[in-house]
Amino acid sequence: MSDIITPELVALDKDLGENRSSVIRHLAERVAAEGRSTEVDGLYADALAREEKTSTGIPGGIAIPHCRSTAVSEATLAMARLSPPVDFGAKDGPADLVFFIAAPDGADQEHLKLLSKLARSLIKKDFTASLRAAQSPADVVALVNGALGLGDAPAAGAHSAGAPAASATGSRSSEAAATLGTSPAGTDTTGPAVDHTRATDTRVRRLVAVTACPTGIAHTYMAADSLVAAAKERGIDLQVETQGSSGATPLDPAVIAAADAVIFAVDVDVRDKQRFAGLPVISSPVKRGIDEPGEMVEEALAAAGNPNARRVTGTADGQQSDDDGGRDSVGSTLKRALLTGVSYMIPFVAGGGLLIALGFLLGGYLITETADTVVLENSLTNLPAGGLGEYLGAVAFKIGQLSLGFLVPALAGYIAYALADRPGIAPGFVAGAVAGFMGAGFLGGIVGGLLAGYTAMMIGRLSVPRWLRSLMPVVIIPLVASIVASGLMFLLLGGPIAALTAGLNAWLSGLTGTAAIGLGVILGLMMAVDLGGPVNKVAYSFAVAGLGAASIDNVAPLQIMAAVMAAGMVPPLAMALATVIDRNRFTAPERENGKAAWLLGASFISEGAIPFAAADPLRVIPASLLGSAAAGAIVMATGVTSQAPHGGFFVFFAIGNFAMFLVAIAVGTVISALAVVALKRYATRKTETPAAEPVAA
Repeated sequence: MSDIITPELVALDKDLGENRSSVIRHLAERVAAEGRSTEVDGLYADALAREEKTSTGIPGGIAIPHCRSTAVSEATLAMARLSPPVDFGAKDGPADLVFFIAAPDGADQEHLKLLSKLARSLIKKDFTASLRAAQSPADVVALVNGALGLGDAPAAGAHSAGAPAASATGSRSSEAAATLGTSPAGTDTTGPAVDHTRATDTRVRRLVAVTACPTGIAHTYMAADSLVAAAKERGIDLQVETQGSSGATPLDPAVIAAADAVIFAVDVDVRDKQRFAGLPVISSPVKRGIDEPGEMVEEALAAAGNPNARRVTGTADGQQSDDDGGRDSVGSTLKRALLTGVSYMIPFVAGGGLLIALGFLLGGYLITETADTVVLENSLTNLPAGGLGEYLGAVAFKIGQLSLGFLVPALAGYIAYALADRPGIAPGFVAGAVAGFMGAGFLGGIVGGLLAGYTAMMIGRLSVPRWLRSLMPVVIIPLVASIVASGLMFLLLGGPIAALTAGLNAWLSGLTGTAAIGLGVILGLMMAVDLGGPVNKVAYSFAVAGLGAASIDNVAPLQIMAAVMAAGMVPPLAMALATVIDRNRFTAPERENGKAAWLLGASFISEGAIPFAAADPLRVIPASLLGSAAAGAIVMATGVTSQAPHGGFFVFFAIGNFAMFLVAIAVGTVISALAVVALKRYATRKTETPAAEPVAA
């Protein structure tokens, strides 16, 4: 295994600019100069995008910008000791020690474990003091290798010349001065073992915690160690499960059962959250676990003694803010639930829709009337009158039809899952099946999923004896929530929603001329306004839900699907074209994203335009709206249809009037591209630091 850090990757007492982006840029250049990255711009963009999700400054004058990137060829550390320090978002002031962690997108577990060890070492005052006292890059490399267990580290404070530097950190936050007892740097103090020496001491309070961040390299482990240290200072037994990139060891169920409360310091969903059902919970972003571990431990202790404290029901979300007491607003909760339902529904729809289109291609449009008979009565050795094409077409059509049959149950089931975690899935699927049975369709699935999810969530919040907790998520919650949600659908809501759905379908089927064009404009605007966000997903879900009602006599749902697909393809294609028309108006990372946007747009992935919109929303979004609205209007005006719910140009065989489909997209793309170039040229542009594209780290 090659050296993770070398002297060439270390900069000591350098002025690397006055903001974090310039520091990250310099360190990315060092990584690339050593042949460990294929390009500077891609690595810089990924690191800065990760920085903008959550600042990487931590108490003690330290910052750890980090990312996983396809531009990185091997796991690497680059380090800078800054003079002057630069603000990385820590509460106690700017950072003078910056470690840049660059991991390949597919980094192996051994490298990830080493990187995690380093992150944990940085909260220890003796290690950071030694870094500040280091006289040369070679000293830094030796210290880091020692912390990683790859070599012998010089003793802390061995460099007398570093004494002033060490004392300069004395005014830093006490959180940075907290050490983890006698454990050596990087030792895992967060394992699932129970401290049996305390097991008989009834006065000892026991807490459990989960830490996780999107990258899973640095913050995950630093938060864990900070929480352990804060709990140890207070005489609290705290066990932490780190859900990071280098793997996770689940907490022992006995440890969870004995806990008084749980802390979620996470920026992503907690895996298997239902294990903690019934426990009082404190939930915050992972960085708060580093910045304010003591406060989180105190809040968890208070929650353990409060019968009205918030409890885990499978819905505790680490991304909730502290402004609302740890709870999402109703609007954000609904948005998250709907997006979750749609995202899980799409595979059923995409696969099913494409198979139905393939069935029509092989067996003709009359396959709808004969498919059931053919698949049951014929085989490869007993072909129907239409031959092999009819038989294979019938098989493809039937598989696709059955797949689409899960559309409403999957939508409802995963809406409920987003609200109540696993206990909500069964009642959600049942409520969705009831909605489908009653003809309530897509709208009924949404209502049924919300009913099931909220019912399961409320039941899960009930305080029950510890012996009953294990039955709650697998028996009691699914049973009661199914009865309530599905019962309400049968007795009260299903009929009116079914009538509304039938009326909406009839109205859409009768749209012609100007009304149809207007609908195309509206759908186009919805697809472009947030580029894959909630509004975009509503328009898309509306289109795919109607595919099941389409027929030879009712092609309106197929036209709507075509309008939505064409409009959604325009923004990324337009941004790609714009980078060709006027390269100088776009940064180097944007030009690189423009190359990828060609394929993303051609595949109907609207999110391909997000990097451009994030960097310049006031120009990109209006330009995208113009082109998408035009594409939607042309599709509806010319009667283009799509039997496929996804795929873009690659499902040409499922597009009716494919030539006009191409024309609509081409017109929309040109309009948006010219509009965004014009806005960038002539609209007043404020002075700003280069923005990074939101590339997932």
